[in-house]
Amino acid sequence: MSAQDKVTSVPDLDLEVLEIHLLLTAIEQRYGYDFFNYAMSSLKRRVRNIQCDENLSSISELVPKILHDPQMFDRFLVEMSVTVTRMFRNPQIFKRIKESLLPKLHTYPRIKIWHAGCATGEEVYSMAILLAEADLLKKTHIYATDYNNQSLAIAEKGIYPLEKMQDFSKNYLAAGGQCSFADYYHAKYEHAVMASILSKNITFAHHNLMRDQSFGEMNIIFCRNVLIYFDQILQDKVLTMMRDSLIHRGYLVLGDRETISFTGISESFTEIEPRSRIYQKQPEISGF
Repeated sequence: MSAQDKVTSVPDLDLEVLEIHLLLTAIEQRYGYDFFNYAMSSLKRRVRNIQCDENLSSISELVPKILHDPQMFDRFLVEMSVTVTRMFRNPQIFKRIKESLLPKLHTYPRIKIWHAGCATGEEVYSMAILLAEADLLKKTHIYATDYNNQSLAIAEKGIYPLEKMQDFSKNYLAAGGQCSFADYYHAKYEHAVMASILSKNITFAHHNLMRDQSFGEMNIIFCRNVLIYFDQILQDKVLTMMRDSLIHRGYLVLGDRETISFTGISESFTEIEPRSRIYQKQPEISGF
């Protein structure tokens, strides 16, 4: 279905929804980004934020600004990106990973992990720390991707406000950390710079989950707190791509408000613990 068909096929649109669809059509045709399958509630909230910041009287006034100003489009991408993250967010999940998943990874000669929608990278460095403490980092390659280039730049530098380190340290210990969290960064003025040993095996790359393909066969894929912003159609598309990107018995880790239940891939996975949001891919069963 073309972008124009998407717009004209939506029945009984109110004016604001119509303006949003016109904006998304302009973005898709000008820049190749398809936001039509974002949840409408999230779209409205984020587009309104941009409208307010730009002091515009209507959403439709955004269309010519974004069409003619790529920097304006970059600001739109920043607003649409999910950048709320922190080190060892939901530490009980990282503790489960440490206790249940990492021991199994010792059996593999090489390990590949994909953090999809990595935002500013805190989760990526959290996993690198656990891998280092399990003596697995040296044989692991981590792919950290996002479509927000500004967030990726922060992630690649690994520089965060020093004031956040105390909370990050608490999360690290709650996740079963074995050392002092301060061993993994050094203070520089008002910032904390993550140790270079952690990023040695990390590739940071631009990747658009709405459009791009996978990075190959992965042992673990993290996609936490991203799917909640997608509608069911895009969720199914992304989850199918991730299922096909995992090795047999590979793991998919979602956010605490996300699930594969009632999706097209639910029968391909089992949850390793009730409500853990950590799923293991099962081997395909051939028909008789």
